[in-house]
Amino acid sequence: MPRGGRARRRFLCTPLDTDRKSGDPSGVKPDLSLPPVRGKLLHNASLAPYTWFRVGGPADWLFLPADEDDLADFLSALDRSVPVTVLGVGSNLIVRDGGIEGVVVRLMGKYWGEIDALDDGTVAARAGALDLSVAKAAASAGIRGLEFLSGIPGSVGGATRTNAGCYGAELKDVLLRLEGVTRSGARAAFRGEGLPGDLPEAHFSYRHTDLPDDFIVTRLVLKGSGTDMPADILADIDTLQARRAETQPIRDKTSGSTFANPDPPGIPDQRSAWKVIDAAGCRGLRVGGAQVSEKHCNFLINTGDATAADLEALGELVRARVLEYSGIQLRWEVRRIGRIQPPA
Repeated sequence: MPRGGRARRRFLCTPLDTDRKSGDPSGVKPDLSLPPVRGKLLHNASLAPYTWFRVGGPADWLFLPADEDDLADFLSALDRSVPVTVLGVGSNLIVRDGGIEGVVVRLMGKYWGEIDALDDGTVAARAGALDLSVAKAAASAGIRGLEFLSGIPGSVGGATRTNAGCYGAELKDVLLRLEGVTRSGARAAFRGEGLPGDLPEAHFSYRHTDLPDDFIVTRLVLKGSGTDMPADILADIDTLQARRAETQPIRDKTSGSTFANPDPPGIPDQRSAWKVIDAAGCRGLRVGGAQVSEKHCNFLINTGDATAADLEALGELVRARVLEYSGIQLRWEVRRIGRIQPPA
């Protein structure tokens, strides 16, 4: 009997129906045998509901692991030729209209959202925990120093991949340890940058980490900077949230910042992406159902009927206009993944 006492099932992938609009199959091999799981394994699953833009085609297979053991067992038994893509809460992501080949792993649900504020001033969180939830859990325990997470859309697992930050702080500043699973199903762990210890050190730069591409973050341990009255810390988070609501289109179908700032933090006269976009005349620019936000022009929004192709095309148009106007080559901060759907 496998872990958890539940019988496991082996899934045999059968040929997919041809997409009626594009005429293209999904790309799944017709006789792909997938390992048994204790979580959920969904065939030809729509990914649009799992992204903040609410766009994108289906995953050949969507895997929702029950826990780390389920994830590690699945990956260790999965044919190495099958592509694996990790999807967090979809806050910083465009899934292309043709969907994603192979298996998409999403760490979601009660287990993956667990957060523990510890007596030593640290906070342990699983990868699916929302950044805002981690900030509030720390605050409720009287732990200061993690308030900046409240301004980052998404989960702490995703924040690790981009060294996400705001309000003058980045994830690397508070990271003690992170744990995860490799594509082969092996467990691995890293210590925070500059910290002593026997574990390999994780290195970060502006909106980047050198973690292995096949490493799936499952758990983080973060350090606070001190203690305070919970009510005072929570009040500061409320202030940051109000500031974010005033300056960002958080009630629209959007993501995090579309482009990284041309200059990293700390550079004198740092150039902001939104300023160079605005200067190039891109505020309110539209392609199909996609629009550059009037409120904050480093945000793209789905006005209701946008496709992933609309959003990506709009982003590339913005990049081209900024390059022509100022000579600045903007770098995408939003990930674009998946297959491009051929024209109908």
